[in-house]
Amino acid sequence: MLKLDATDKKLLALLQADSKRTTKEYANHLGLSVTAVYERIKRLEKSQVITRYVALVDKKKVDKAFVVLCHVKLAQHIKEFVIQFEREVLQLPEVVECYHISGDYDYILKIYVTNLDAYREFVVNKLTAIKHIGSTQSSFIINEVKHTTAIDL
Repeated sequence: MLKLDATDKKLLALLQADSKRTTKEYANHLGLSVTAVYERIKRLEKSQVITRYVALVDKKKVDKAFVVLCHVKLAQHIKEFVIQFEREVLQLPEVVECYHISGDYDYILKIYVTNLDAYREFVVNKLTAIKHIGSTQSSFIINEVKHTTAIDL
């Protein structure tokens, strides 16, 4: 595992806040040369501390602001059902996050759709079409209090 120094952590914080800035801007902020910053970024990418760069899209502007957390319990928690469920859930574009969890349910899905009708359509035609689901419980997001993609270093 790559050992991160204080400068790496500051650079990662800057990149997480805005990865579209120039290497020169990061260098100026960190008091380093452009080459030193470039080499640090390349090292962080090569070691997969930085896994990819993305654009964050405003859910409201693309009409996907109805957010649902759906707990899923498999009929039986056996390897075959787990593998099949995970393979199929990867094919559902409405599901933006899926976590295999401990506790009463086996999975939590985070789902973005247009509205309640679209969610019903998703559940009826896609989610329940996956075999071996025992039960689901849905929670609808009323207000997003905090959402970040940045990891505090």
